[in-house]
Amino acid sequence: MKLVFQPGKRKLDLKNIGYLPRWIILGIDISILVFSAIVTYVLLQGLTLSFYTRLTRLEELLMVVGVNIVYFLLFRTYAGLIRYSSYIDGLKLLFSTFASFVTLAGISYTSYFITGEKLFLVPGLFMYFIISFAFLFLFRVVVKQVFHAFFGETRKEEKTKVLIFGADSNAISVANAIRTEQPVRFKILGFVDKSNHNTTKRILDLPILSKNKRISVLLRAHGAQGVILADKHLTKAEKIELVDDCLESGYKVFTAPLISDWENEQDFSRQIKNIQIEDLLERKPIVLDNKGISKELKGKRVLVTGAAGSIGSEIVRQVLKYNPELLIIVDQAETPLHQLRLELDNLSGKVQYETVIADVRNYERMNRVFEAFAPQMVYHAAAYKHVPLMEENPSEAVFVNIMGTKNMADLAIKYKTDKFVMVSTDKAVNPSNVMGASKRIAEMYVQSLYFSNKEKKKKTTRFITTRFGNVLGSNGSVVPLFKEQIAKGGPVTITHPDIIRYFMTIPEACRLVLEAGAMGKGGEIFIFDMGEAVKIMDLATKMIRLAGFIPQSDIEIKVTGLRPGEKLYEELLSDKAKTLPTHHEKIMIATETAEDYNCIHTAIQAIYNVAVEYRNDQTVKLMKELVPEYKSMNSLFEALDHQSDVQTSNTTPGEAESKTLFESKDSEVGFSG
Repeated sequence: MKLVFQPGKRKLDLKNIGYLPRWIILGIDISILVFSAIVTYVLLQGLTLSFYTRLTRLEELLMVVGVNIVYFLLFRTYAGLIRYSSYIDGLKLLFSTFASFVTLAGISYTSYFITGEKLFLVPGLFMYFIISFAFLFLFRVVVKQVFHAFFGETRKEEKTKVLIFGADSNAISVANAIRTEQPVRFKILGFVDKSNHNTTKRILDLPILSKNKRISVLLRAHGAQGVILADKHLTKAEKIELVDDCLESGYKVFTAPLISDWENEQDFSRQIKNIQIEDLLERKPIVLDNKGISKELKGKRVLVTGAAGSIGSEIVRQVLKYNPELLIIVDQAETPLHQLRLELDNLSGKVQYETVIADVRNYERMNRVFEAFAPQMVYHAAAYKHVPLMEENPSEAVFVNIMGTKNMADLAIKYKTDKFVMVSTDKAVNPSNVMGASKRIAEMYVQSLYFSNKEKKKKTTRFITTRFGNVLGSNGSVVPLFKEQIAKGGPVTITHPDIIRYFMTIPEACRLVLEAGAMGKGGEIFIFDMGEAVKIMDLATKMIRLAGFIPQSDIEIKVTGLRPGEKLYEELLSDKAKTLPTHHEKIMIATETAEDYNCIHTAIQAIYNVAVEYRNDQTVKLMKELVPEYKSMNSLFEALDHQSDVQTSNTTPGEAESKTLFESKDSEVGFSG
């Protein structure tokens, strides 16, 4: 127990009172029992009732108090923290005092049957039960209220006045948890019921307000500074409407977890938080076919490339849940891989894992990995993904995105891997940049490789491609960038006021990768339902408001111009492709035409031969010929598209066929894999 007096002073320091030891609580309860016995005795005397004389008054008191103490110990009524007492503590007191009444009455009647004389007046015992329970319960209520009032007054200036949106069990639990918070952060002014059914009633002695007006009007009318969203039935559209209304009027918005997600009510202050942009972009939870995924992964050897990246590391975490025999995590980035390894030491449980520093560009190194571990399932997430960097370094995009994928695919065939899941991107559709084109070529290669082997009636690795858009929170994504820029006071930079993007969370994307990998039979390109497109200007504006600032006043939004290779919008399907549904509503199959393997192989060889000489224009020119829909945007390589148009208009069909760019003088040079 902490000292109640400040060192060297006589002044009472209630702020530093610690938790009372249990023996002190038990001692206070015993004192209350004795006091209750005295009160009961006085009341019984006033009723002029005759007492039994077999026991003296002192013996009666010792027996009554002794039995109550026994039940206090059994029900542990003294073990709770009084300042945080709840109805559970009240029930414990009720059960213990009632059990004492029944026991003492039983002892009295047993004595009557044996000796012909009762020990206690049963009406007196019942009166004692009522009085003792009332005083014990009142003691806890008074202590709780005193602490609540004291700390509430001393921190009055720091509390945020809020309304709780919701009037269901979750909202009530949120309110109770807020009241027990230390230090107190919120002062609850009332509840808002969107159904308008209970507006004549009160909860926790607070009014229930009808949502017959905008939430900002209710907040202003009651002098609130913000709202806590605690209604578990709020739809995404309703949540966005509420947040937009609050932000436009300058009010704060907080979110609270569901009751089922709470680990400890006393740690509630860590769980209630300002609403984040991710909360507004979320969609319905993805329901996975756990049996199907488990069948693919349980007891298998699983290899993940790019395992230290944002997508790869989440795939690793999710694969762990399905208890593979061995998990091989591969990446060329030493520090992130080491950090993931430290994390896996706590997460892996009984699952064995191996960390391998290796580069997918190095065929011989990856061959050793396959030879050592013979993986049955491969998730290929290693790639270069930053559009502007790849626009400046086309050869590197070829080495990693194309040749790295080719190396992995060829090795999967060589070592008879069951399935190979490639993580692709929406930028591979009608590509406008080197990165997107390199991923499209990688898609074409794994598809053609699968169908080539299938035509030969070989039992072959099943190659599956997954294609999705931007991932919230991934390395280099726009949301973390905006957060960093806002934290620095701005400006927030966007490349174009009309640019739009699709978003999904990292766990959501990786769950769909696992689902698609399980359902894939081979050769498919799976595309994911990315929800509604988000205008980046609106995203920046909303994030600034969520941080408590006014756009263009407190934080400037600066338009910098489209980056090399950047589109205003992304696509998940090419102009010629259509989609087929699957049993999962968020996953579809793109009906892309598979190319001839020999042609793709020859073309990739020609591209590689030029790339190793770092001849950027020629490298991109060959990529454009292999992917005709690849048209550069905001890039130096746009000139190649114009040259191609001029050549096409001035060349006869026969001449065009004879001038294929694949027939370079270096086409016979070999390459890794």
